[in-house]
Amino acid sequence: MNTTLLIICLLLGVVLLTLEIVALPGGVAGIFGALLIAFGVWQTYALFGNTTGTIVLLCAIALCVLILVLLMKRKTWSRFSLNEESDSKVNQLEPSVKVGSTGTTISRLAPTGKALIDGQQMEVHAVNKFIDPDRPIEVVAIEGYRIDVVESSDNRFHE
Repeated sequence: MNTTLLIICLLLGVVLLTLEIVALPGGVAGIFGALLIAFGVWQTYALFGNTTGTIVLLCAIALCVLILVLLMKRKTWSRFSLNEESDSKVNQLEPSVKVGSTGTTISRLAPTGKALIDGQQMEVHAVNKFIDPDRPIEVVAIEGYRIDVVESSDNRFHE
């Protein structure tokens, strides 16, 4: 095997291991990277002897550790992390919203959407079918933060 090909094999292995740590979850790149490094070190032992093989093995380990340390110290993760805050919140149920409360859909419930119930806009869930916008609804169940509604056949609730 050619010396240039061995160097390419070892460097590609290190690059794949680095990509596994930084950007490509799942293990495939890491496995191929480790296999390439192992193959490169094995071939170095076979072609150049124990001394050169041991030096290449130690250099490969040192290079992997060095890259990992540099990636951790230079705040590389801040480029990949989400820096925005979510200001959304779950339904804050007021005591006025209970089973039997009525309202009107704001968006299409397919099966989840927005509705105006007792003057409050909130996310609701249609129980058994889709409900179009601007239709009267009635609350049939409240489970935690989930509000289940059905379309009301009584148009007096239509706002």
